[in-house]
Amino acid sequence: MSATHEVFNQPAPLADVNLFSGNRALQDAIRFNALGLDTAPLQALGALAGSAEMQRHARLANVFTPQLKSHDRFGHRIDEVEFHPSYHALMTAAAEAGLHGTPYAAAEQASGHAHVKRAAGFMLFTEAEPSILCPISMTYAVTPALRDNLAIHRDWAPKLEARAYDPQLKVWRDKTGVTMGMGMTEKQGGSDVRANTTRAVHDGRDDWGERYRLTGHKWFLSAPMCDAFLVLAYVEGLGEGGLSCFFLPRVLPDGTRNTLRIQRLKDKLGNQANASSEVEFDNTVAWLVGEPGRGVPQILSMGTMTRLDCALGTSGLMRQALSIALHHTDQRQAFGKRLVEQPLMKNVLADLALESEAATALSMRLARAFDRAGEEHESLLARVLTPIAKFWICKRGSAFAQEAMECLGGNGYVEEGGEGIPARIYREMPVNSIWEGAGNIMALDLLRALRKGDVAGALAHELAPARGQHAALDRAIDALPMLIDAHASETTARTLARDVALIVQAALLAQTAPAAVFGAFCDSRIAQRHDVFGTLGAGADVDAIVARAMPV
Repeated sequence: MSATHEVFNQPAPLADVNLFSGNRALQDAIRFNALGLDTAPLQALGALAGSAEMQRHARLANVFTPQLKSHDRFGHRIDEVEFHPSYHALMTAAAEAGLHGTPYAAAEQASGHAHVKRAAGFMLFTEAEPSILCPISMTYAVTPALRDNLAIHRDWAPKLEARAYDPQLKVWRDKTGVTMGMGMTEKQGGSDVRANTTRAVHDGRDDWGERYRLTGHKWFLSAPMCDAFLVLAYVEGLGEGGLSCFFLPRVLPDGTRNTLRIQRLKDKLGNQANASSEVEFDNTVAWLVGEPGRGVPQILSMGTMTRLDCALGTSGLMRQALSIALHHTDQRQAFGKRLVEQPLMKNVLADLALESEAATALSMRLARAFDRAGEEHESLLARVLTPIAKFWICKRGSAFAQEAMECLGGNGYVEEGGEGIPARIYREMPVNSIWEGAGNIMALDLLRALRKGDVAGALAHELAPARGQHAALDRAIDALPMLIDAHASETTARTLARDVALIVQAALLAQTAPAAVFGAFCDSRIAQRHDVFGTLGAGADVDAIVARAMPV
C-alpha cells in the first residue's frame, strides 16, 4: 500500500550548530567590551548549547515538569521537589560553564572580564534552555551579598564558585557545589516588601553570627531545592525599621533538615522546567546577613545583578527566536521563492535582527559596567543602564517572539519537535519583564538613579563617540537633558526609559555594528517612532542586515 503523499518543502530543525560562532553581533559586542577576552570557552559552550542533545534535554525538562513531594511514604514531611533527569543535566552544564557564582572566584576576577564572559555564556545557554537559569541567576546575585556575613561567606563562597552541581540535600561541607535562591515577596505586598509580615526572633549566637527563628511565608520562592536562600523578615522589637536580610539553609550545620514548608508549586504560563513555590516558615532557623534594618538596600544590590540577567536572558531568547525564523525562511519555499527572498518577509527579518543586535549591545555594555564597578563612570552607568535595559529589552521580548513565530506560520505555533521551540520562547518571554520588578518599578528606579550623582554627565560621556554619525541621533543626544527634565515625573517615566534606552542602543551600534545595521536602527527607532516590526524604509540595506544575522 503506497503512502498518500510525500513530505517536502519542510525545513530541517536548527540543531547541532555552534551558537557562538554564528552570532556576529555577540562577537562584536565582546570585542567592544572585553578586548582580548579568550573566547575558546564560549566557542565550546556555543557548540554544546546548540547541540541536539541539549535541545532534547530542554524539551524533556519542560514536558516532564517538577513535582512536589511533601511527604514520604511513611508520612514524614520532606518538602522536596522531584525533577526529570534532563533538568539535572542542564543544571550540570550551566554550573560547569561557570554561569552561577564562578565570576567572583579570584582567578576569574583577575582577567578583568569575568562578568562580560559570564554574560555571553548566559546568553548562549538561554538559547538552549532559559528556565533552569533561575537558580543559576540567583546564585550569581546573592554570592557577593554574603560578604556581609564573613563567616558564612568563608564557608559557602568556595562551593558557590565551584563549577559543580550537586542536587542532593546535604550539609554544605559535604557537597561539591551549591546553589542559592531568594525569598523576598509575600502575598499581601508583592514588590512592596515593606508590607511583609514574616517575623524573626533572636535565638542566640554561634559560628555564623546572630541566629534567629523565622515565622511567616513567601509568596514566590523560586527553585526551592536550592541549598540556601536569602530572605527578608522583620526583626522582633525593631518595629517597621527592622526589615532585615537572613541566610536560610535547607540543611543545618548539624546535618538536620531546616523547616521549609513547601505549600505548593506555581502553575505558570512559562518557565516550566523551573519550580516556583509558595513556602511557610515555622520556627525556621536563619542567620542575620548585614545590619538589622538594612534588608531593602541589600535586596536592591542583589536585584541589580538579577536585572542584568533579565536583560541578558531576553536578549538570548530574541537571538534564538531570530535564528529559528531565519533558518526556517531560508529553506521554506512560497510563491516561487524562498521565504527569505520575499521582500516583505526580508523586511520583517531584518527588523527583528536590528532589535536583537541592539538588545545584545546594551546587555553586554551593562555587563562591562559590572566588571569595572570600582570606576565612578562605570558605577553611574550601571545604576542607570540597569533599569532601562531591564525595562526596554524585556518589554520588547513578547512582541519580538510573536513576530518571529509568525515567520514560521502554523509550524511556529505547535509544540512538537524543534519547530515547537518558538511557542516555548513566547511563553517564556514575559517572565523576564515581570520578575525582579515589572515595567513600572523599573521606570521609577530610573528616576531614582537620575537623582544620584552626575548620571546625566555619565550618559553624555558614553554617547559622545557616536556623535556625527547620524543626524537624528545627534539631535536626540542634544535633546537628552531636556528629555530628562521633561519626563522627571512618575506619570511619564516609561517614556523616558524607552527613549534613553533607544538612544544608548543607537550609540552602541555606532561603535559595534556595520553601517547597514546602525543606519537602519537610527532611521526606524530614532528618526521615526518604530511601532511594528517589518516597517523599515526603502533605504534600509535589508540584504546586508539579514546576511549578518544568519545563524549558520
